[in-house]
Amino acid sequence: MVKSILGRKVGMTQIFDAQGRVVPVTVVEAGPCVVTQKKTVEADGYEAVQVGYGQAKPTPGKDARGHHRASLNRPEAGHLAKNNLPPLRHLREFRMDGAAAMNVGDEIKVDVFTEGDLVDVTGTSKGKGFAGVVKRYHWHGADMTHGSMIHRKPQSAGATDAARIFKNTGRPGHMGHERVTVKRLRVVRVDPDRNVILIRGAVPGPNGTLLTIREAK
Repeated sequence: MVKSILGRKVGMTQIFDAQGRVVPVTVVEAGPCVVTQKKTVEADGYEAVQVGYGQAKPTPGKDARGHHRASLNRPEAGHLAKNNLPPLRHLREFRMDGAAAMNVGDEIKVDVFTEGDLVDVTGTSKGKGFAGVVKRYHWHGADMTHGSMIHRKPQSAGATDAARIFKNTGRPGHMGHERVTVKRLRVVRVDPDRNVILIRGAVPGPNGTLLTIREAK
């Protein structure tokens, strides 16, 4: 069985362990995911399974409030309809050994994980917009007194001889909204009836973001 699953971040809360200690956890609504494609060494050069998660509308349109609803384009819809699968919003691929043992249409549920497992959680971090170097790179800045006119400015970053700014020089710019993986988080509780998994600590992204949960390497 693939020890990987897609889910949606619900939010953070806290629970108490057997010793009465407070444990901060992130609640994730994970699965069920459907195997939508199987890749083999003979056909593709490697072993993997593609899984789908989240319901989508098969055709474009608007909801009751006039907002455009999430729908599939024709290639996506045809890819799923070929195997008589429902319209699924998110498709991701998990590389694994033994993919031949799984079949298209199989479900992956949250019970692939058990309490105490270590997992790697991948998501898109919160966007912070345009940020300066003090916020973006945690630079301490200059003096706020004694006539200093620098404060939170990044100062010069160029070179007289090269007459340019070198690569990887810290500059103000867009912060956040990046793919982030938090490794080796512990599974605290699994609720198969509600498709919910509780993971100790914080995971990337705002509430509602798509998460990929894999067994830790």
